[in-house]
Amino acid sequence: MGNFWQRLFRSPPPAAKRTRPVVPRPARVVEDDVPTEPDIPLTEVADRFYRFVLDAPPGDRQEASPFEQATLKRLELLSTRFDVRSLPRLPSVLPQLLRTLKNDNAGGGQLAKLVGRDPAMVGEVMRVTSSVYYRSAQPITSLQQAVVLLGQEGLRRVLTQYVMKPILQASAGAPGQAAGERLWEHAERCAHACAWLGRQNGGDNFEAYLAGTVCHTGAGAVVRLLDQMEPASPPQPPSSAFLAACGALAARLSLQAARHWELPLRVTEALDEHQAGNPPVTPLGKALVVADYLAMAQLLGEHERLPPEASLAHSWPGLFAPALVARCQQDLRRHFPGEKAPA
Repeated sequence: MGNFWQRLFRSPPPAAKRTRPVVPRPARVVEDDVPTEPDIPLTEVADRFYRFVLDAPPGDRQEASPFEQATLKRLELLSTRFDVRSLPRLPSVLPQLLRTLKNDNAGGGQLAKLVGRDPAMVGEVMRVTSSVYYRSAQPITSLQQAVVLLGQEGLRRVLTQYVMKPILQASAGAPGQAAGERLWEHAERCAHACAWLGRQNGGDNFEAYLAGTVCHTGAGAVVRLLDQMEPASPPQPPSSAFLAACGALAARLSLQAARHWELPLRVTEALDEHQAGNPPVTPLGKALVVADYLAMAQLLGEHERLPPEASLAHSWPGLFAPALVARCQQDLRRHFPGEKAPA
């Protein structure tokens, strides 16, 4: 991806990657521990995130240059011709399986029968249940045993990852392989945070996890659109306005993809609120907006693009209590501590 960005913008090569610091396990938050304001504006978090995904160099230019304005017009034109059907297809059995998983009384035999209709899905379920985390005293000898061992919550997450990980990684195309990997890293963190926040406002846990997973699907499509453009040679790194416009276009394409895949209505409603840029009103929309930025900050902290302890607790006073946002950030740090520095 670095070569792609340098080809498009002829930017200087990025600095050598530094060793990631050890992120200490945070202490339990109490209200007095929460900062009175965010450590960094959300616009800055998003700017650094898209520079990270696109492997673009840092810059302090705010306004889009004439070249960037022309590039954005071309991107908009290309996006109107972008066929969401070119994205990897969802397994045909997935919609029925998702509906069944919403029924808490669905039995292991019924779920195993549905999973068994997709050989690749069977392989993923068996692989996960054979891991150290799930390994039981008795060996798993059947798909039904594996499904029962996972439980409905575990099966939901396994299937979401099985379905969405290759889609996110492939959405950016071959030139954007690194971008696809980074988008998946964000998706894991966003899904985790969205499900965590969703539980606080009574939302459906699986729909929250699914919304967090797919919310940046369109970013990979933007990478592919950029790659279709002819090389150019502006002298400066991309402006914040250019990256923000790319992010807005990516959000619209994510919504198109979700509708094409016929994801649950509450998921598409949350993605619609996410791309609109207005304060969300649905419980899932609120959780998704906050989770997206928390996942950005977590990923940037792991890669030394943002202080790992940066707090966003007071960024959404009208959506979630600051102490609750701080607890969600700490939960992300516990589950995604990043690579430890060598001893």
